Amino acid sequence: AHLQGPSWIKRPQHPWCPCKSISLRFDPGSVIQLVFYPSRLSLEDTQQWSQSLERLLESKYGLATFRNFLKSEYSDENIEFWLTCEDYKKIKSSFRMSSRAKKIYEQFIKAESPKEINIDYHTREQIKRNIKTPTVLCFDEAQKIVYGLMERDSYPRFLRSDVYRTLLESLAADDTKG
Repeated sequence: AHLQGPSWIKRPQHPWCPCKSISLRFDPGSVIQLVFYPSRLSLEDTQQWSQSLERLLESKYGLATFRNFLKSEYSDENIEFWLTCEDYKKIKSSFRMSSRAKKIYEQFIKAESPKEINIDYHTREQIKRNIKTPTVLCFDEAQKIVYGLMERDSYPRFLRSDVYRTLLESLAADDTKG
């Protein structure tokens, strides 16, 4: 991904708007628009995202920025699966759990599925068996694998990205202005 031109940061159109809008343009012509509220997002918070993937995902703005970054690279299936599993674990109804487990399987696990994640055959088959009588642990192994992939691949790429560096520079510039 390559940023176009020096106009990465666009100030709010209205002086009363407390937000900052950052537009990042990527090849081929895709644009990511990030809107932040300086009173809620500090340079210190943003710097803490680099401490660990867990710290990044715990932050509402960190998660949103990471997701946008992955979407720009057409590699958001892992974070989408991980988040879907987090939501799945909160389901209390066995009927809803069964229905949701099948949807997750169809969307992420099944070979050739729309957002197929990169897991080994053994794990894929284990999930196929698990969803017949699903529990909250149904996707745990796959979720661990996907988290590890993000930690080793997507997360370091994000930290080196123009998206993250531009955001840090913008917040640092705001800090010096007071």
